[in-house]
Amino acid sequence: MLPVEEALEKVLALVEPLGTERVSLRHALGRVMAEPATAQLTQPPFSGSAMDGYWIDVADHLPGATLTVEGEAAAGRAYDGTPTPGQAVRIFTGAPVPGPNGVVVLQENVTREGDTITLPQELETHNNIRPKGQDFAQGESFCPDRPLTARDLGLLAAMNVAAVTVRRRPIVAIIATGDELVMPGEEPGPDQIICSNSFIVAALAERMGAEARMLPIARDDRDSLRTVFDLAKGADLVVTSGGASVGAHDLVGEVAAELGLDRSFWKIAMRPGKPLMAGQIGEAAMLGLPGNPVSATVCAELFLRPMLRKLAGLPTESRVQQAILATDTGPTGPRTHYMRATLAPGDPLPRVTPFDNQDSAMLSLLSQADCLLIRPLGDGPRKAGETVEILPLD
Repeated sequence: MLPVEEALEKVLALVEPLGTERVSLRHALGRVMAEPATAQLTQPPFSGSAMDGYWIDVADHLPGATLTVEGEAAAGRAYDGTPTPGQAVRIFTGAPVPGPNGVVVLQENVTREGDTITLPQELETHNNIRPKGQDFAQGESFCPDRPLTARDLGLLAAMNVAAVTVRRRPIVAIIATGDELVMPGEEPGPDQIICSNSFIVAALAERMGAEARMLPIARDDRDSLRTVFDLAKGADLVVTSGGASVGAHDLVGEVAAELGLDRSFWKIAMRPGKPLMAGQIGEAAMLGLPGNPVSATVCAELFLRPMLRKLAGLPTESRVQQAILATDTGPTGPRTHYMRATLAPGDPLPRVTPFDNQDSAMLSLLSQADCLLIRPLGDGPRKAGETVEILPLD
C-alpha cells in the first residue's frame, strides 16, 4: 500500500493551475487572482485631516497662541484660500489640509470665542494629518496568495480597480455509487441508506471556491456507471465515492478503465480510507473516494482539498499543526491513523483528545471533531503530555 505522502504527490501531479478569466470586482469574492492589480491612483490623494479641529501653520503651534479663524475645510470641499501667519482654518475629518507645513489641533483642545481660538498650554506632539499616499501610491500592485476576502475587495475598490484577472473556478463532478443509496428526503428501502458523501464533497469543494456538480447516484451496474460518467464530461475533476474496493459489486475502477482511466494508484496505507483510487480520465483528473462517509471525508481533507488549491493556483503547503496529547493512546499499526479528536485551549499549544470510539461509520463524531489526530504508521503508544501532530478541520 502507498504511503500517504507519496499518494499526495501523485494526486497533485494529476492537476495543474487552471486558465484565467476577467471578472468584475462585484463578483470577485473568494476568487484567486492570477495577475496583480495596479493602483490607478494614490490613496489618500492629498494630505488630509485625521480629526475635527483647526489647521494652523506649524510656526503658530505655540502654547497659549491666539489665532483668527479665516475659513473652513470639509470632506469634499477644500479651503480655497492661502492662510497667512496667525490664521487658522476650521477643518473636519477627511478634508484636504490648506498647506504643507501644518498641524491640526483637536477642537476639544482649543478655546473659541467668535472667530478667535486660543491653544492650550500643553500641546499635542501628533500633527493629526494623514499624509498623501499613506495607504498606497499609484502604480503599486496587489496580488494576495489566497482567495479574495471582503477586505481585499475594499482595497481593490479604493485602488480604483473595477475588474481583476482570476483563475477559473475548478469544476468538480461528484458521483456517488451504490444500489444501497437514496437521496435525503426520499424513503429508503429496508436495505438502503441515505447518501451523505456527495453533500460532504460538494460542500468542501464549494468552500474551496470550486463549482460542484452533484450528479445522479450511479447504481451498481456498468450501464448506469457509464451514463453518469458521461454526465461528468467537461469537469476538471471527477470525484467518485464507493465502488472502489474489490467486491463483485465494486465496479467503479473497472468501468473507469473501460472509459480510458489511466490509474495512478489504488489503496493507500491510511486509516480510515484505504481503498482510495486516483488517475486521469479523459481531460479530467479522477479521485475515487471510499464509500464509507468518514473515510471519504478524511480522504477529501487530505487529497481533494490540496488538489483544488493547486487547480486554483494556490500553494499546497501542509496544514499540519502541533498539539499536546491530553490522554494516553495506544499504538497504531501498519497504516497512518487519522483519529477524530477535539481541541481545548492550552499553553503554549492546544490540548487534543481523541474520541474513544473511532468507528469509521460514525458521522456524529466527525461532526463534533475539531481536528484529526495524526498517528504515523508503526507508531508506538503515546503518553499524555507528548507533542503530536493534528490536521485542523473547518
